[in-house]
Amino acid sequence: MSLFTNKTLMITGGTGSFGNAVLNRFLQTDIGEIRIFSRDEKKQDDMRHEFQAKMPELAEKISFYIGDVRDLQSVKNAMHGVDYIFHAAALKQVPSCEFFPIEAVKTNVLGTDNVLTAAIEEGVKTVICLSTDKAAYPVNAMGTSKAMMEKVIVAKSRTTKNTKICCTRYGNVMCSRGSVIPLWIDQIKAGNPITITEPKMTRFIMSLEEAVDLVLFAFEHGNSGDILVQKAPACTIETLAKAVTGLFAPEHEIRVIGIRHGEKMYEALLTNEECAHAVDLGDFFRVPCDNRGLNYDKYFTKGDVERNVLSEFNSNNTELLNVEQVKEKLLSLQYIRDELKAWEESK
Repeated sequence: MSLFTNKTLMITGGTGSFGNAVLNRFLQTDIGEIRIFSRDEKKQDDMRHEFQAKMPELAEKISFYIGDVRDLQSVKNAMHGVDYIFHAAALKQVPSCEFFPIEAVKTNVLGTDNVLTAAIEEGVKTVICLSTDKAAYPVNAMGTSKAMMEKVIVAKSRTTKNTKICCTRYGNVMCSRGSVIPLWIDQIKAGNPITITEPKMTRFIMSLEEAVDLVLFAFEHGNSGDILVQKAPACTIETLAKAVTGLFAPEHEIRVIGIRHGEKMYEALLTNEECAHAVDLGDFFRVPCDNRGLNYDKYFTKGDVERNVLSEFNSNNTELLNVEQVKEKLLSLQYIRDELKAWEESK
């Protein structure tokens, strides 16, 4: 963590699952200050008390700022003296964005522009923005707003040489707030069938720790304007459901309810077009910023016919995990271990 020694890190949307994971990872290092920026005072108060209880000697490193990324001035007010930013504030729920698309635009697109504008003006050294697989070939409002967010990030990176701006794109984070696994566990506890949309639907899966790892990889290795992608495994929704019921209640009923508004059968982390110039970094892909100028005349006389052999990277052609492999991945999560312990004690 030497890069963060005595530095100030700001996390937008910091009361969410990602912000909590970053605090758990960073607080015991020599980082100077972590600023939690969000609009929900109740979640901030809960978070303050939680870390005062479990890390009393370190909790003073956390500062809480009430504000909204939709409001440029409130972002600026929280950013003075900040060295680095992890931009996680977003509207993420597919159905709610589908019904209120302008709200998704205000937070995911205009909010990101506000964060980057303020960061450039305040001299922030590095900004890492969090995106989603739904931004690749988007078919819903959430994915479309995130795709536009990525365009804002790349465009902003061209306007400054002093602030590095990168983007990370990843799939479903297991057990994050509002995700499906906690819902299924609640359904099992209530004695109700767990509900799945479409058994053959595939989704990338990763842990919160892996999401933080991707952001740190982008922080250390990304160039301004890059989109960084982790080579995550995937599984079918049916496999995930069987893994959860297998851990908590074997033979528990699984009920199919059908695809919801704006959902796809599979997700892509890299489009075929991005693969044309993506760089394979082993466990990651890097999509570099397209820094060509707007003078297209030269393409009529001299084009670029070479491209990578890599094709679209999606949740159907990545490594597909079976039930036992998903169980193993689930058991690596503290949330699942805690829930299993509470479940056994309640019987």
